[in-house]
Amino acid sequence: MANSSKCVALIDYGSGNLRSAEKALARAADQGATGHQIVVTGDPDVVASAERIVLPGVGAFADCMAGLKALPGMIAAMNDAVLNKGTPFLGICVGMQLLAKVGREFGATPGLGWIDGEVVRLSPSDLSLKIPHMGWNGLSFARDHALTRNIAPGAHAYFVHSFEMRLADDADVIARTDYGGPVNAIVGRGNIAGTQFHPEKSQTVGLTLLENFLTWRP
Repeated sequence: MANSSKCVALIDYGSGNLRSAEKALARAADQGATGHQIVVTGDPDVVASAERIVLPGVGAFADCMAGLKALPGMIAAMNDAVLNKGTPFLGICVGMQLLAKVGREFGATPGLGWIDGEVVRLSPSDLSLKIPHMGWNGLSFARDHALTRNIAPGAHAYFVHSFEMRLADDADVIARTDYGGPVNAIVGRGNIAGTQFHPEKSQTVGLTLLENFLTWRP
């Protein structure tokens, strides 16, 4: 059984490249000497007692929500841990998008609703820009945040996505990138944060962000 005081629950719900995220988190824990144990789990009891929670995600919004709902008690455990107990939470790619109230891919699908916003198809102003957005793009910071400590403005992160999260309140934006217009790259409110890019594929920038997450005290 994992030591819950140093457990990072990486939720396994049939979506996301778990092994890459697990390796990157373990490396960040080692690099920062934080002592965290990364536990890949679909068990709501582990999530409920974890010190930190990470939700990865790859694919369609509706499929990812269906995957979470298919784990009995998981969404209730997440809601209690994150909303009631203030457990630090990081969503990655579609894991970030699920924070929104609704996803508009293949119709409207309710999300977790932790941050007011909606997930819509990317619509770059430059029609030569391909969808999905795939590759390295620079970050511009909307505000200071513990997760971006030691990451320089303009540093590049790796994106793969066809949809973006649009927020009701700009105060929830931590960083943006540009892809034929501004795209929210890091969002956050209180103990909840998410990255549209993949930290596990973003080399030094990604490892720095993950290490910051492991030491974050919201």
